Amino acid sequence: MSANFNVNLTKNIKFNSYLLIETVLVFAALVAAANFVWHLETAWKWALYFPVLIAQGLWLDRIYIVGHETTHGKLFPNNRRFNELCGMLMLLPLMVPLQVYRKIHQFHHGFNRRDAHTSALDTFVSRKPVSGIRRVWYQALWYLGIFGSGYFWHSLGAIVIFLFLPTAAATRISPAFRHWRGRDRLISWGQFLLGLAFHTLFYLLGGFTFWLVSLALPMLVFAWIWSLLVYIFHYDTSIGPEVRYNVRSLPRHWFFSWLLMNFNEHATHHAFPGVPWYELPAKRIELPEKYLSNQNVGTLWQAVRQQFKGARIVYEPEVAPRPAD
Repeated sequence: MSANFNVNLTKNIKFNSYLLIETVLVFAALVAAANFVWHLETAWKWALYFPVLIAQGLWLDRIYIVGHETTHGKLFPNNRRFNELCGMLMLLPLMVPLQVYRKIHQFHHGFNRRDAHTSALDTFVSRKPVSGIRRVWYQALWYLGIFGSGYFWHSLGAIVIFLFLPTAAATRISPAFRHWRGRDRLISWGQFLLGLAFHTLFYLLGGFTFWLVSLALPMLVFAWIWSLLVYIFHYDTSIGPEVRYNVRSLPRHWFFSWLLMNFNEHATHHAFPGVPWYELPAKRIELPEKYLSNQNVGTLWQAVRQQFKGARIVYEPEVAPRPAD
C-alpha cells in the first residue's frame, strides 16, 4: 500500500504543493463566506447560506481525500515525515487520526470484499433465519448508514473506541487492528486530541457561532456526503479472493473529478494504489472481462441512486460446537 517511489518527484512536489495551497485557501474562503452570509440581515439569507454550507461539506470531503493520499505515502513520497505532518494537519477539521485512517484503509485494500464477512459494507450476515422483521432491521441499518450519515458517525465513534480498547479486544471487533502497537495508539491519541484542539481554537477565536458556522454545521453536511459516497465504487460489485477487482470506476466528470481528486478512477487506484491522484486518468485500466459486470452504472448520480436497492442479506447459521468425546 506504499507509494510508488518511481514517481517524478519534481512533478509530484509541484502538483501536491499546489493541491495543499488550493485546499487550504478554498477552505478559508468558504469559512469566511459562510460567516459573512450567516450574519446578513436579509430575507435571502438562507437561500444564500445553504449553497455555501453544501460547498463546505463537499470541501471537507476533498480534505478527507487529501488525507487518503497521505495514508498511501503519496503526497510527498521522498519525505515521509513531511507527508505524515501534512496528512495529520489536513485531517484536523475532521478529528480523524491519520494513524487509524491508514490502518483501516490498508485493510480495505488488502481484503476488499474477499467474502461476505470481510470488508463488504453492503452485506449483512445473519446467524438466524431472516424473518421479515430481521430483514427490515438490516435494511433500516443500511439506509440510515448511507442516506442518514450513519456510517460516518459510526466510523468516528469506532475511532474513539479503538483509542481506548486493548489491541486484543480491538482485533476481535475489526481485524484491521492486528499488530496495533502501543506506539500507534499514542500517536493516534495525539492526532485526535489535536483535532479537538483545532475545534477548540475556532471556538476561542470567534465564539460559539463562529465555530458552529465554520466547522460544526459543515461537519454535519460532510458526514452526510461522506456516508452517501463512501461505497459507490464497491456497492453490489463482485465478492471473491481477487480483492483488487471487486470495484468499479466511473466516467470522468469535470467537477467531481477535480473535487474528489480523480477518485472516479477507482479500479485503477485499487490495481495500482501507488499511482498519485493526478496520474490516475492517464494510467486508467479496464477491469478484466470476468469483472466487467461491476461496471453497471454510468454516472456518479446513478451510483448513488443504485444504493436504494438496499443491502444484501446472507443467512449463515451458526455451526453447533462439536460434542466432547
